[in-house]
Amino acid sequence: MSIQVEWLIMKVSIVPFQDQYSKYFYELNYDWLSEYFYVEDYDEKVLKNCKEEIIDKDGYIFFAIHDNSVVGTMALIPRENGVYELNKMAVNKELRGNGIGNQLINFIIDFAKKKKYKSVILYSNSVLKNSIHLYNKFGFKKINIENNTPYKRSDIKMELLLSNLWK
Repeated sequence: MSIQVEWLIMKVSIVPFQDQYSKYFYELNYDWLSEYFYVEDYDEKVLKNCKEEIIDKDGYIFFAIHDNSVVGTMALIPRENGVYELNKMAVNKELRGNGIGNQLINFIIDFAKKKKYKSVILYSNSVLKNSIHLYNKFGFKKINIENNTPYKRSDIKMELLLSNLWK
């Protein structure tokens, strides 16, 4: 006898930055940062001024919406020609494990491929095992991390090469 388990996936709509959602960008990210680490000065600056620090500098912020509520967010920040950093990805703590992170990553990969980015990089920490598993699942590979990372908490840098995925 076999038992089939079907994982529940919470379907979300992913929408671009709107001023009305800025507070959720701050709150969702502040929550996970303070849960696992602490909010660094750079984090505080970006979270409080996300439009000026990301959108106005040719970056992108997206929000995952479910039943008219913001349940997740993430940003793409330009780092060098054709390379963007996946940054400030956060999901509401009570809703983690419902596939929201998978949908956010899928969206970002599709978005980056359509824009013909060379790659997407990210910085993380080995203590975030679920996050690292998610990144690996979508093809991100660990690469050498520089000494002067943007974040004190980072001990891992990963990259998803996209130029071979362009369609």
